[in-house]
Amino acid sequence: MLALATTLAFRVWLSAVAPITADEAYFILWGRAPSLGFYDHPPMVGWLLAPLTAISEAPWLLRLPAVLVPPLAALGAWFALRAWFARDEDTANLAALAVLLVPMNVWNVLVTTDTPLVLFSVASLLVFARAAGKDSNGLFLVSGILLGLAFLSKYFAVLLGLAYLVWAITSKNSRAFLLVFLGALPFGLLNLYWNYEACWCNVMFNAINRHADDGSGWSLAASALYAAWLAYLAAPLLWFAWRGRARLREAWQRPGERALLLAWLVPFVVFAALSPVKRIGLHWLLSFVPALVLTLALALERRQLVVSVRVFALLAVLHVIPIAVIALLPLETWQSSRFYPRLVFPGRIAELMAAIAPDLPGKLLAADSYASAALLAYHARHPVPVFGRGTSHARQDDIATDWRAHAGKDLLVLRREPPLAQDYQPYFREIEMRKVPLGGGTYHALIGRGFNYEAYRAGVLADVRGRYYRIPAALPTGRCYFFERYFPR
Repeated sequence: MLALATTLAFRVWLSAVAPITADEAYFILWGRAPSLGFYDHPPMVGWLLAPLTAISEAPWLLRLPAVLVPPLAALGAWFALRAWFARDEDTANLAALAVLLVPMNVWNVLVTTDTPLVLFSVASLLVFARAAGKDSNGLFLVSGILLGLAFLSKYFAVLLGLAYLVWAITSKNSRAFLLVFLGALPFGLLNLYWNYEACWCNVMFNAINRHADDGSGWSLAASALYAAWLAYLAAPLLWFAWRGRARLREAWQRPGERALLLAWLVPFVVFAALSPVKRIGLHWLLSFVPALVLTLALALERRQLVVSVRVFALLAVLHVIPIAVIALLPLETWQSSRFYPRLVFPGRIAELMAAIAPDLPGKLLAADSYASAALLAYHARHPVPVFGRGTSHARQDDIATDWRAHAGKDLLVLRREPPLAQDYQPYFREIEMRKVPLGGGTYHALIGRGFNYEAYRAGVLADVRGRYYRIPAALPTGRCYFFERYFPR
């Protein structure tokens, strides 16, 4: 309870003082206008943020889900061990501490799609493990419903579903997986329907487009990075799991413990297989670490949990002290660093908005990247579109902005880098470029008068169509916002 109170206090403080990041601002915009789906991912994070944005957009409140998920996961592990697996209180306390002190759980207060994913994935695997131990049809169905909610958070939930399938096969219990599947099915069908009516943008992004831009390809360095992420998140846990593999084989014979074992082993093996050709993100692993902790708590010796908790506690101190110092230092401390422009932008947007205010009347404010656009929209409290091609990531603006409505209007495009005149001249009657001082650095405002929509359609939107909306013929398409607006067929 002391660790719970201490880490929670630190995380609440950090959530209040840290500036909103571009990704967070992007998801907060989803919360302002909740929908059945969004470009990059299923809609759960937008649904989660919608009631909070209606109350206030204070950073500490919007980050409250991210702040509370690790304590909830730790309490869930404690409850499962005490009530469902009949372990002593000391073992339950140690396991809850291990979940709470996993390094990323100590410092991560950013609200992202992983926030609801972790919440519903951990809830689903705990219920599934209980269902496996009791062979309960009702609990298998509830686990499936929770898995469906995790799927509406992020597609990585399918890896947990794959673990359930492996359990069903090894347990010769197809009924269990059928019930899980039926519980999750309505949520999958909802996402399928939305994609059918929205250019299949979730599928296009996650299966096709993002891989063209992220530098994926055969790389031993990427595999080494994956190993480093695993070591950072769970090195002592994995070490003891390897040392105690004989006892894990014994745990395999017990249905509930086998379910927990597979809930982390299957995803980690899948990621290992993908790592030579796909860069694995640190946050991708977080949903599955609680299952690893519970496996050790049930199958291995108490002292191994004690050592793991001590290692995590030391790492927590090594994280908390520098993070607190950095957060308390003035922003100007980092003025000579190369990443200063990325720090000063979210920290001083109010100053930037004040600097461009005299030029804004009668003009549409836009940005050249989703990161800048999302942060500007968050602080300005109105939509800020992305002008230009952008990247495969964060293309929600394709849904939110109809460029036909801005034909003939004047725009002010904010950029971190100096604009090249030839990139903008074809799309405006005339352009003007200005420098905007900000925190010892310089931002750039391009004022474009008389937006030429037809030229933009031919020069930018046609390129976007070719890059990001090449829907495979095998996918039957209902409506598609992009084609309906710009390229009717």
